[in-house]
Amino acid sequence: MVANLGFPIAISIYLLVRLENRMETLAVRIKELGDAIKQMM
Repeated sequence: MVANLGFPIAISIYLLVRLENRMETLAVRIKELGDAIKQMM
């Protein structure tokens, strides 16, 4: 039972943590892009 549930849970948690970090980075980059566009106008 642990092998059937533990592995998918561990992989899911790992992917969620990685995805969260990438989403935070993406949000910062989008804000920087918006600021750059405002400066050009």
